[in-house]
Amino acid sequence: MDTFTRREIVLLDRLRTPEKVQAYLDGLAYNLEPDGDTVRSPRRVMRDRTAHCAEGAIFAAAAFRHHGRPPLVIDLEAVRDDDHVIAPYKEAGLWGAVATSKFAGLRYRAPVYRTVRELVMSYFEDYYNWDGERTLRAYSRPLSLARFDGIGWTTAEDELWPVVEFLARARHTTLVPSSVARRLARLDRRSYDSGLVGAPPH
Repeated sequence: MDTFTRREIVLLDRLRTPEKVQAYLDGLAYNLEPDGDTVRSPRRVMRDRTAHCAEGAIFAAAAFRHHGRPPLVIDLEAVRDDDHVIAPYKEAGLWGAVATSKFAGLRYRAPVYRTVRELVMSYFEDYYNWDGERTLRAYSRPLSLARFDGIGWTTAEDELWPVVEFLARARHTTLVPSSVARRLARLDRRSYDSGLVGAPPH
């Protein structure tokens, strides 16, 4: 296990629940650096006060571990769009998730989903690209970041490329048959605009 500083521990101690972790992520600036430039560790997220979706999910996984939960992430795979990464958790046998995103509907989920597939499907309607296409197509199983303890993933100063590469290689389960996907209607304007409430300029 990596060693956090006293100041980092004080911050993590405050994030006792998934709701508090989500509130912390919501208070960060969304990382708009060009894709592929950064994959910050939780230490760097706390220091720089910014995160994109993968950085936010990795931070949430570290906060969960700090409070005795497994450090899990799930990769959501899209077409003609960016993938999304969420940090799932379980309470009373039900799944919820914490996440950060430019899109309002791709963030927190309460722990009310019986299966991982149910949890992932809850993101489907809110997962769309700038052209209004519904783009979510597949998901990974919950993956433990404990496998990256050897590179000090929670406090590393180097970019966490091994984590992102692992997510990309992981087996994904298809959500939508291609025959159905080809017939999906574009999102209506009202739903499209509502998903961008609070989004940074794009």
